[in-house]
Amino acid sequence: MERVTIYDTTLRDGCQAEGVAFSVADKLRVAHRLDDVGAAYIEGGWPNETNPRDQEFFQRAADHDWNSARIAAFGSTRRGNVAPEDDSQLQDLVDSKAPVITIFGKAWNFHATDVLRVSLDENLAMIEDSIAYLKTHRDEVIFDAEHFFDGYKADAEYAIEALRAAHRGGADALVLCDTNGGCLPDEITRMVALVTSEFDIPIGIHCHNDGGLAVANSVAAVQAGCSHVQGTVNGYGERAGNANLCVIVPNLELKLGLRCLPEGRLGEIADLSRFTDEVANIAPDGRQPFVGASAFAHKGGMHVNAVLKNPTSFEHIEPELVGNERRILVSDYSGSSTIAHKLQKIWPDIDRKDPIVGAVLERVKHLEKDGYEFEAAEASFELLARRLRENLMPPFETEGYRVNIYKVDENAPPFAEATVKVSVGDKVVHTAGEGAGPINALDNALRKALTELFPKIARMTLTDYKVRVLRADEGTAGTVRVLVETSDGKESWGTVGVHENIIEASWEAIIDSLTYGILKNGVSGGTGHQEA
Repeated sequence: MERVTIYDTTLRDGCQAEGVAFSVADKLRVAHRLDDVGAAYIEGGWPNETNPRDQEFFQRAADHDWNSARIAAFGSTRRGNVAPEDDSQLQDLVDSKAPVITIFGKAWNFHATDVLRVSLDENLAMIEDSIAYLKTHRDEVIFDAEHFFDGYKADAEYAIEALRAAHRGGADALVLCDTNGGCLPDEITRMVALVTSEFDIPIGIHCHNDGGLAVANSVAAVQAGCSHVQGTVNGYGERAGNANLCVIVPNLELKLGLRCLPEGRLGEIADLSRFTDEVANIAPDGRQPFVGASAFAHKGGMHVNAVLKNPTSFEHIEPELVGNERRILVSDYSGSSTIAHKLQKIWPDIDRKDPIVGAVLERVKHLEKDGYEFEAAEASFELLARRLRENLMPPFETEGYRVNIYKVDENAPPFAEATVKVSVGDKVVHTAGEGAGPINALDNALRKALTELFPKIARMTLTDYKVRVLRADEGTAGTVRVLVETSDGKESWGTVGVHENIIEASWEAIIDSLTYGILKNGVSGGTGHQEA
């Protein structure tokens, strides 16, 4: 298969995104995951004297073993009217220990004269001199032609001259940058075709997403002759972001038949996406193509019916190809096919004609009118179904709760105390717990009451808590929906509660959460007996 080289700049350009801040340890973790997936290049940052964090990254990266990736350091051409050997920025790049150096230079005459304040000839000399100097220290130097497309529109000959200067200096690849992110695919196609017809070295593409077209422009560039693609995981980047490699790579491999990653690694790209979001402490975009949690999620009853018969009816690829999975969502849009599919995970022998399917469907539609949603609360859905079919008895009963908020000093933060009363069979437990807020206090008190009887509760932690006001026009009296996610270290599950009182809605979600966790671990309802 024809190959396209993937150059990842998450750790440099991606770090310029609002809300993204990687530590050195974070950058090394992400770099190793990129290396495992099979990225050809990993741009680690800009190791100049004002950026000690990136300098440390390159020093530490030099002591790591890398399987497929080459680590690249990023920087600028020399300053105007300064010899390359006297330029501190170039020296920082040489000192970085990175085996590959990527530098950018101005391909737009406006930037040369009005931003750098140098002559057009001096700008070309800066490009050529800098690359020639770096080539005496490294085998591979890549040139990023910054603002190439805007520069080409303003003065096509000068933009090409910037590439020629880099070529004369010995650049190993010329990367055309849509730095302002404003080009359309047909413009990219036309200009890339002109460039690739002139030069005999790899031509690359580096797109920003200001027009929402970074992925489309990158794919168009490859179709026009580019063999080197730069981008970031999840499209991290300044302003509207960079070209998203998690979308570009599957399109190139699955739609155009081009090899971007080593064979078999495309199936790891969804995991790479989630891992990078986790390290960056960013909530994943569920609607992201290919890798998002909703990318292969089906909700409409007719859609679900068709997908269950033949997935190609509403899926352009098999989700497993990119490491994702099909999800059938439960909602008031659901039909019997959706409900039957979900119930088969609990009772494999269920079919659409079973009376429980209609009973669960009717109950779900009724509850969703009240504000419930079960798309992210599959544990609550399973408990609902078991209560209807099996007359499921809970492992514990709640007798009541009370919450108090205290603020004893104007300068001290408030805290909460909760008391709960629960029963398991004939045993009644009445205890209290404290927390930063009322929900935290209730959760702590309930766990305290139950842990002695159900020791595995100690392994369960609340990993996410979300509140949604359903009717904002009702103000503080509006109904709220609370979604809780809980993990036992191996699996996670979601539960939901709805009420006008946020504490009661949270209590309902927490009760479902612990009930599901206890039952999942082998407890017979109401007996208090827990398997080892």
